[in-house]
Amino acid sequence: MNVSYEKNPDGLTAKITVAVEENDYAAKVKAELKKIGATQTIPGFRKGHVSVEHLTRRFGKEVKSEVINRVVIEAVDKYIRENNIVYIAEPLPASEPQTITMEQKDYTFAFELALPAEIDVKLDKEVKLPFYTVKVTDEMIEEQDKALRERFGSQEPGEEADEKALVKGTIMELNEDGSVKESADAIQVIDGIVAPMFFKDKAQAEKFLHCKVGDKVVFNPWATCEGNATEMSSMLHIDDKEVAANVKSDFQLTVSEIIIIKPAELGEEFYKNAFGPQAAIENEEQYRQNVAQMIAAQFAPTSQEVFQLSARKYLIDTYSDGVKVPEDFLKRYLLLENPGLTAEKLEEDFEKAVVPDVKWQLIRDEVGRKLDVKVTEENVMEIAVAAARRQFAQYGLNNLPEESYVEYGKKLLADKKTRQNLANTAATVKFFDSIRDAVSVEAKEVTVDELRSVIEELTKNDSVAE
Repeated sequence: MNVSYEKNPDGLTAKITVAVEENDYAAKVKAELKKIGATQTIPGFRKGHVSVEHLTRRFGKEVKSEVINRVVIEAVDKYIRENNIVYIAEPLPASEPQTITMEQKDYTFAFELALPAEIDVKLDKEVKLPFYTVKVTDEMIEEQDKALRERFGSQEPGEEADEKALVKGTIMELNEDGSVKESADAIQVIDGIVAPMFFKDKAQAEKFLHCKVGDKVVFNPWATCEGNATEMSSMLHIDDKEVAANVKSDFQLTVSEIIIIKPAELGEEFYKNAFGPQAAIENEEQYRQNVAQMIAAQFAPTSQEVFQLSARKYLIDTYSDGVKVPEDFLKRYLLLENPGLTAEKLEEDFEKAVVPDVKWQLIRDEVGRKLDVKVTEENVMEIAVAAARRQFAQYGLNNLPEESYVEYGKKLLADKKTRQNLANTAATVKFFDSIRDAVSVEAKEVTVDELRSVIEELTKNDSVAE
């Protein structure tokens, strides 16, 4: 078998030719035929006692075609691998399909390969890219302080309901005229409890604001949750959720108790609850410093994402116009790979979506090679642990032992699909971290609103997929 390789004059595609002779496939064809004879039941013959001649007459053409196809594909893959040829998409046939016959012995197949354009990417300290961090203000510290104190505060009986109070009492269904319903089918809840802070309808929540023990508050449970079956069932103590979801009457709640949140007081117990048992906070000044650091950490992922957008925009703006792509090849490839895609639809999206995406991938691949970006198992594990932290934080668990996050990270990686997603994230993080290490980073401190404006500007008219 002879495999040859030749770049086309455009420099963006190449031709791989495979010349196949009979001795390249004959033994494999014979082996496949014998396997058929040994495993399949053929009328008139005992299994394993069919002559090769009969098998050849009956299955020869089909088997020969399959074997030659496999031999050729393996030869192309081996040639590409052994010669370290970098390509964009899978090879495409460069000629019309050949008809395999039992009489013809030798065949020649040609494939076209799309090659990446040569891109001279420069990433060194002469390149300057911004890195935005959010300026933590006293107002932000006050808001975070309030949230932390409420979160770790205590629930105590109160005289008057505020925005975050729980209200307990008897809930009675009303007739259309506003009187208490007394018929046998009336819904009555003796030990009712509502949390207006979670009502979807703010007008309903406001009805409970400033109410006191003994007050009667008329409200509509259905409106508080937009008829959510689970919430209605819980609030009205109705076991059948479908029945509960269809109750749209007004109700009267006679307040028997109000539970308010008493914010936590500054002190060692609160500090350790808020920042973990390892927290070494001795006074209010140190506490506020830790709150500021907490806020900064919350914005850190956004800063990283904005840097990624900035770096990507720089690379695209600097190099995209000079990157050529094999358009005819890509159009043929996409039409073959996507049976539902029409030539008209492809033509419509090609310049504004496909070409920018391909150019970005080519630039990204070249940057990866130039900076020798390699993702390790340790990198993937770091991303998994970070994901574990975020999931625990959603449930208010922010100060668990490190081994808890690590163990949960390992569980996440045990799922094949989740692992792939985390590995892709790790690759993106490593890619842009490598860029950040290579260039000069200009630190810029901005307000939250200014950062939003930066993001809007960077993502405006951006059609390149991440």
